Amino acid sequence: QVQLVESGGGLVQPGGSLRLSCEASGTGNLFSIYNMGWYRQAPGKQRELVAAVSSGGSRVSPDSVKGRFTLSRDDAKNTVYLQMSDLKPEDAAVYYCTARWDVEWRKKTGYWGQGTQVTVSA
Repeated sequence: QVQLVESGGGLVQPGGSLRLSCEASGTGNLFSIYNMGWYRQAPGKQRELVAAVSSGGSRVSPDSVKGRFTLSRDDAKNTVYLQMSDLKPEDAAVYYCTARWDVEWRKKTGYWGQGTQVTVSA
């Protein structure tokens, strides 16, 4: 069973930065062929894709975070990261990590972590 554990969330001021981590276990030696993504969900809103990368290196992200958020993966550590900079109040949400075999990012498939809270406030 694949398990994902997110960390790195917290309170940050507008304009600040955070780096989220997502460590996977239970993938055996197959982590590198999983497609990995980060989503977020704010209160009263639907869960939305923030950034994703396929096992082949193809990347997806919405315009709202381009130039501010960067996803990276360290397959040797079974970990993906989400570096977030120039954070805005509207970035506040619970951030979730996902691992999956498909790249249908509109679908909520695959494995999910429990989420980590990001709060952006002065």
